[in-house]
Amino acid sequence: MKAKGYIYVLVLTFLLGACVSPPDNFPTVPEINFSDISYIETDGGADSLIIALKFKDAEGDLGLDARDINPPFHPLEFLRDNQGNLITYSNRPSSAPDYNPIDWAVDPVVDNVEIKDTVWVEQNPNFNNIFVQFFIKRNDEYQEFKWSDPPYYTTFNGRFPLILSSDNPRAIEGTIKYSMQSLGWRSIFRNDTIRLDIQIQDRALNKSNMISTPDFTLNQIMK
Repeated sequence: MKAKGYIYVLVLTFLLGACVSPPDNFPTVPEINFSDISYIETDGGADSLIIALKFKDAEGDLGLDARDINPPFHPLEFLRDNQGNLITYSNRPSSAPDYNPIDWAVDPVVDNVEIKDTVWVEQNPNFNNIFVQFFIKRNDEYQEFKWSDPPYYTTFNGRFPLILSSDNPRAIEGTIKYSMQSLGWRSIFRNDTIRLDIQIQDRALNKSNMISTPDFTLNQIMK
């Protein structure tokens, strides 16, 4: 069997390995498994909920650079009317949502021109490469806690950086630690039993399998 370039990655610290033959079952679509979850409180600052997940990928096309903001990794889609004009808050149709920071962008740059107005937008999911859903368990049933709903209007989806700096495809495996920071973990979840579902995406827009954490409370995973 022909030897292939192979890299082992641990916690986004990249360790270049020797030329060895990775297992033949390395997937083109990234594959992930749960490794760990922890909670760290900080005096006077944001507290951190940290997911660790193991991954493997045949091509190593994982991660996004901060400069990756062109299609298909652009952050926003700008909605337009039937005449092709941007839809602003002052001329919004009745079907448009009220102002919130997810559906409206203030003074955005569109086609390299700053628009001094509030414009109706859709978030491009491919801007991110790690996706996290929160669930609260009550009476043995899980109910999704949707951060995008009021009053939060946010998500904990995000980006992890490029794992390989070159365009030379190589099989990689390792562990990613993804830290989510908030001042509100305790005030929102208190003693709730929580589960997270996590998925990642490669640069070819292949989504990995979905993994779930074990049920936990913040106290149970506190470091």
